[in-house]
Amino acid sequence: MTQSSVLTLVADHTARGDIRNGADSLQKALANAGIESRLDWLAEEIAVDALIEAPVEAAKAALDGMDAMLAPFDFCLQPQADRRKKLFLADMDSTIITVECIDELADFAGLRAEVSTITEKAMNGLLDFNDAFRERVAMLKGLRREVLEQVYRERVTLTPGAKELVRTMRAHGTYTALVSGGFTFFTGRVKEDVGFDMHMSNELLFEDDALTGVAAEPILNSSAKLKTLNRLLTEKSLPREASLAVGDGANDIPMIEAAGLGVAFHAKAKAAAAADAEIRHGDLTGLLYFQGYRADEIVRD
Repeated sequence: MTQSSVLTLVADHTARGDIRNGADSLQKALANAGIESRLDWLAEEIAVDALIEAPVEAAKAALDGMDAMLAPFDFCLQPQADRRKKLFLADMDSTIITVECIDELADFAGLRAEVSTITEKAMNGLLDFNDAFRERVAMLKGLRREVLEQVYRERVTLTPGAKELVRTMRAHGTYTALVSGGFTFFTGRVKEDVGFDMHMSNELLFEDDALTGVAAEPILNSSAKLKTLNRLLTEKSLPREASLAVGDGANDIPMIEAAGLGVAFHAKAKAAAAADAEIRHGDLTGLLYFQGYRADEIVRD
C-alpha cells in the first residue's frame, strides 16, 4: 500500500489573499508529476491540507523548484498517518513567550546589552550553553525577588496562539510539557497561564530574597531536553512518531531532531535547518493546523 502524505499551508494575515492560488499551484505541480491530490480546507483563507496520494519523498521531488511559491506561507510536508501527536514539548523563551527572560532581568541590572549579546550567540550555537548560562546568571547577582515579579508582570507576554495550542492539544488527550533552559520562577507561572501539564527549567538561588548569581545544578540544557522527551515517551508508552517538539534556538535542536515532528518557531538558522518544518510568518496555531486540526476544533478563551 502506497503511503500517503499531506502538505499543509498556513497563511498569516499578510498572505491570506494568496493561499487559494498557492494551493492551486501546488495541485498543478503534483498533477504534472502524475500525482493525485485533493484540497481540504482546515480554516477558510487561513489553512489548507493538500492530501497527496504519494509518499513524502515523491511529493517533495514533485514540488522541487516551488520555493518562491511556498515562501509566503508556513508549510509542513509529512505522512498523513499519526499527525495528531500525543506528547508535546515546547521551549519557553521566544517560543511560548515573546521575550528572553534573562535579557529582561539584565535590563533591570543595567546589563541588557552585555547579556543579550551572550544570549544571541548561545541561541545561534556559537557558545557553549552551560558556560553562557553561568556567565549570564552571575551578572544578575543581587537582583531582588520583586524585580523578577516585575519582569513577569510587565515584560512577559504570551506568544499569540500559545493558549489555543496547548489547550486544544490537551483537550484531545495530549500530554504537554514546557521544557526550558530558562528559570523555574517564570516557567511555573507560564505553565499555569497557558495550561501545560508540567514544566522543567533551571532554579535560580536566592539569599535574603536576592539572587546569589548561581543556579542549582545540573543545568537544564539541550541534552536534558532530549532526555526529557525520551523519558516521557517511555513513561507514556508512546512511539517517537507520536511526539511534537517546538523551539527557536540551538539549545532546542536535539529535541527537535528526535521528535516525530520537530518544528522551528521564528527560529535561528541552525534550529530552522534541523527542523522538519518551520513557522516563519504566523503564530503558534500553525502547529495545530500542521496536525490537521480544524478551526472549529481549536479551544479559544
